[in-house]
Amino acid sequence: MLELDGSFGEGGGQILRTSLALSLITGKPFHLRNVRARRSKPGLQPQDLQSVLSAAALGKASVRGASLRSTDLVFEPGPVGAGAYTFDIGTAGATGLVLHTIYLPLARRGGGPAEVTLVGGTHVTTSPSFHFLDGTWRRYLELAGLHVSLRLDRPGFYPRGGGVVRAFLQPAARLRGLNMRERGPVTIRGVSAVAGLDRNIARRQARWAVFRLGQAGHEARIDEESWEGGPGTVLALTVETEPVPAVFVGLGARGKPAETVADEAVEEVLAYLHASDALVDPHSADQLVLPLALAEGPSEYRTTEVTRHLTTNVAVIRHFLDRDIAIEGEEGAPGRVVVGPPAV
Repeated sequence: MLELDGSFGEGGGQILRTSLALSLITGKPFHLRNVRARRSKPGLQPQDLQSVLSAAALGKASVRGASLRSTDLVFEPGPVGAGAYTFDIGTAGATGLVLHTIYLPLARRGGGPAEVTLVGGTHVTTSPSFHFLDGTWRRYLELAGLHVSLRLDRPGFYPRGGGVVRAFLQPAARLRGLNMRERGPVTIRGVSAVAGLDRNIARRQARWAVFRLGQAGHEARIDEESWEGGPGTVLALTVETEPVPAVFVGLGARGKPAETVADEAVEEVLAYLHASDALVDPHSADQLVLPLALAEGPSEYRTTEVTRHLTTNVAVIRHFLDRDIAIEGEEGAPGRVVVGPPAV
């Protein structure tokens, strides 16, 4: 059984999610202590607990310590089964984080197509929103040979949650390595949406984003939408480039001006565009390394920022897989990730 310490590196839930995914794929059990030790609320939170329960369900696993706020977890996997699954977080916890836990085991070990319905938060802070998952994350996976379709049935915002995302996964016995250095020419488009709120908020978010981007010398076309459900607001800005666009999101909150929502999304776009000419955004850089560590060929990509999430994820992967993964560049600066050929 692998012994893992959840307090190293970024010390958050990513250590747990990557460990669960690789345990199901490799068949290796693990003991994780100090779960989420570096977070203001350590231990398993609702979305983390649902990640554990979801992984256990699809992998027929034996689990000890799967309870709210637990800081010690033992996970012993069984065979992964494809099929239809529904997982309800029960709060506004991030559906995207649960999806990140289970998609690779289902695609690699499920043996057939799978359909997953996730209920919870679809647009919540510090986690991948639906727009990012559909516009960026899914596109990278397609390049590597893993096909995922996503559908937003109902948006879910903090604190109410209740959003519904459906994911349709095809089996992927083989994954391709990727070589991605520079991005191509860029254009910027976006969606400014409100759910259960005055549409004027969406208009303000869109107009301020266009103004801010224009000040920096970038034109943008932003559509305005009104959704059922909510309440909540979102501004998703897409940097269209080849071979994969980069999506950056600002989210509303009670008492938060629409202009501040726009500022948050715009600042991420500008940081991405001005840091370097690398293709891979900081959020994708740490999420890509896991599927590429399972690919048949070597991979190389440049990212606009080396993050603690990236270095931590690589450290976790090394516990489970015999794969040479190198990160060039200082934390907080642009860098390069090189995944060597699989061990013979």
